[in-house]
Amino acid sequence: MPKLSLVIGGARSGKSRLAESLVTMSARPRVYIATAQAWDDEMRSKITTHQQDRGADWRTVEAPLDVATELAKVPAGQVVLLDCATLWLSNHLLAGHDLVAQSALLRQALAVCASPVVVVSNEVGWSIVPENKLARLFQKAQGRLNQDLAQEADLVLAVIAGLPIVLKSGQP
Repeated sequence: MPKLSLVIGGARSGKSRLAESLVTMSARPRVYIATAQAWDDEMRSKITTHQQDRGADWRTVEAPLDVATELAKVPAGQVVLLDCATLWLSNHLLAGHDLVAQSALLRQALAVCASPVVVVSNEVGWSIVPENKLARLFQKAQGRLNQDLAQEADLVLAVIAGLPIVLKSGQP
């Protein structure tokens, strides 16, 4: 299994499902690092559905902000699914954190994690340029993070309408 894989796509494209199948195929103990926060009933329902779909053989860690610490705790011999970098970055944006510094911490934690990691992220580059400053700041930071993750990853898959497209396979 590659040390770092990136599964990227639009909202509701099937990227999480594909990432889960990649992790499951590894036959290693699975760790799911969840970055979503349940702010309303709809999101609570979505999180519950995801948990039920995965099944009980995943260890789930809730880490809306401190993914780096959780990655450092994963022992060798396991496999991690980080779902997703987009919500993680949004959480930091809304908390007023330095997105460049946080992104650097995440990338460093991914580089030194003892186990392979599959990261899910949304592609924001195909959307329009947002009309407000906060949304443009997020789009810029997410685009930069995705580019950095793709550069460092051994495997990059794009998902469109549930179909995977290999963008990169091999060493960074």
